[in-house]
Amino acid sequence: MSSRPPRPRAFRLDDRRIAVDDFPAPSTPAAVVQSQHDPIPASTAPAPIDEAELKVEAAQKSGLLSRSRFSLGSVLWAGVAGLASLAFGLWTTNLIEGLFAKAESLGIIGLAFGVLFLVGLVGLIAREIIAVSRQTRIAEMHVAFAEARAADDRDKARKLVGQLVALYRNRPETARARTQTEDAARAIIDGRDLIDVAERALLRPLDEKAQAEIAAAAKRVSLVTAISPRAILDVIFVVAQIVRLVRRIAEIYGGRPGLLGLIKLARSIGAHIAITGGMAVGDSLLQQIVGHGIASRISARMGEGVLNGLLTARVGLSALAVCRPAPFAVTKPPGVSDVAPFLFSKE
Repeated sequence: MSSRPPRPRAFRLDDRRIAVDDFPAPSTPAAVVQSQHDPIPASTAPAPIDEAELKVEAAQKSGLLSRSRFSLGSVLWAGVAGLASLAFGLWTTNLIEGLFAKAESLGIIGLAFGVLFLVGLVGLIAREIIAVSRQTRIAEMHVAFAEARAADDRDKARKLVGQLVALYRNRPETARARTQTEDAARAIIDGRDLIDVAERALLRPLDEKAQAEIAAAAKRVSLVTAISPRAILDVIFVVAQIVRLVRRIAEIYGGRPGLLGLIKLARSIGAHIAITGGMAVGDSLLQQIVGHGIASRISARMGEGVLNGLLTARVGLSALAVCRPAPFAVTKPPGVSDVAPFLFSKE
């Protein structure tokens, strides 16, 4: 009968009765070299990416990450834009020549205004290009973070966390979070843990701001719709609030969308809503609506206000998922009932 191994005991390092054994261990672990053709063990295989995250990536690729393709439609619009530019240039030239014909001073003033217009147009185009590239880079970071966390890639995680810190370098309110993330990048070895720490420190405060913006927009839309006398005013106000909300959420997460950037972002948000089922955000939400008996408990105008508030919150949540530089891993993605619980109150 074999004797049992000694039980572990606690001891002090400065205890004189403790003797250190300098003899090597009886056996040392052997390194196993695995061929590239050998199957990867299940314990070391990359974790699958969450289905909800795959939907976000699909929406981003259909909007922000989409590449322009050659098509007859693009040729048509390129021709229309070229003709419009030539027509405007010819009109401007004739205008300045006419001003010079009347008086040289008028011609000089018209030429100065033309130069100002050209400088402003070039600056506006440059700003739009920078804004679109910035939002595209954030979308690429989102996809890369999901892949790095699933594969537990330490080197890729450190690179991405460094990019995330650089993204908020000019935000004074993130100074403490950036310092904590940089310290963690030097101390943590595991890539997945490093991404989780960066999400807690940097993105969680931004999530709270974005959710507060969604709640405020949903409340404004529901109240104004309930008291608005005209349906056309409802439509204008809801569209304006949604545009403002999308732009605000993009700014919170580091994007600065202009007109073109907002259009591409709207495409991604629309694709995300379509992929995730539009207003069908879950059986629990539908059960809450039916359970409260909105149709029988409140007036028709109040019901329209609640539905418009739900729509605004839904669009805001899609914008949050698309604009976020990293997927939700540590915390659960918020739902409509989380950001706008007042829409389901019985009072």
